Amino acid sequence: MSLGEHPLQVAELLPRQDPVDTVMALATTGSLNMSKQVVVITSATGRIGKELVARLAQAGDFQVRACSFSPEKVDSLTALGADQVVHFDLNDASTWDAVLDGVTAVYSASLDPMLEGHLAFCKALGERKEQISHVVRISCMGADTNTASYDADKHSSRAGASIPLMLQHYWWGEKALIDEGLNVTVLRNNFFMNHLLKTDSESIANEGWFTNPLGSARNSFVATRDIAEAAAVVLTEGPGVHGNKFYDITGPEPQTMAEIAADLSAAMGENIEYRAQTMEDFERDFGSTRAEFFEYLTNGFYCRCSPDFYNVTGHKPTSYADYLATRGVSGETGLEELWQGNLWKKGEDAMEAAANLKQ
Repeated sequence: MSLGEHPLQVAELLPRQDPVDTVMALATTGSLNMSKQVVVITSATGRIGKELVARLAQAGDFQVRACSFSPEKVDSLTALGADQVVHFDLNDASTWDAVLDGVTAVYSASLDPMLEGHLAFCKALGERKEQISHVVRISCMGADTNTASYDADKHSSRAGASIPLMLQHYWWGEKALIDEGLNVTVLRNNFFMNHLLKTDSESIANEGWFTNPLGSARNSFVATRDIAEAAAVVLTEGPGVHGNKFYDITGPEPQTMAEIAADLSAAMGENIEYRAQTMEDFERDFGSTRAEFFEYLTNGFYCRCSPDFYNVTGHKPTSYADYLATRGVSGETGLEELWQGNLWKKGEDAMEAAANLKQ
């Protein structure tokens, strides 16, 4: 999540050295033609971010400033067409000024456990609201406080339970931008295709099975490349069209785990089995915060197929089968993307610290 300098200074990467020192040395690479507006892409090496970099670079309407925490990602972002790659650390405010100098539009995305850093970054964006005309934020279906009746203490389908904390966090992430007076568009996405399978990528590759507690529940999982396409359209058409808009982005059909397994089997050319898991076992694997969010996936909350992607882009969303088998603008198939990094590790509660954060 980052931007650059104005006038821009070009800093070369230092020779290979200690990894920590090298990260700190990554200030700015590349140069910008300031005749075009500058858009900064935070989380540019993520699944949505790299596709967005490629799409915006291909269209050529912006100077694209891509953010990277790690120096080893610079070459890949440059190859995707980024005009500039800058070092950005959501937990280090000293990196933010160089990222934001000269920027007029921001794509904002952050990992779920990094909410506190995002809330602080929103204040930095708010200090530049005369400069920054548009922020596109990645969020989640169900962060509906400003667009629907919403009681954090009232679960949508189970008496006595509250809205999952992760969904409340998504709303906090939106609200922080709105409260700063920024012109915001929010993409409230359904659960990402592949995201629920990444925790079992080793068992899929080595043993031909995956597990989770979703069973026969249907969910309209969304392709990350579709989210990137929607973000590209929204950024290009700008806040005059999309400012203060909140879009639910979903896939084209709700699918069960058996149907997901069938699509994955066809893409891999071998049989992949879905094995049902209890919610209790899932909570032991990943912690209570993630488990209560998955409960929404089991109760039909994410079954709906929204028309918003079509209304933004003019065509249907990508099916899971097509996502696995075809390449996005960034060059990867969904199947190739499945084997890449994953935040959620069995036996670790990635949300443990964030769960104690107070609004």
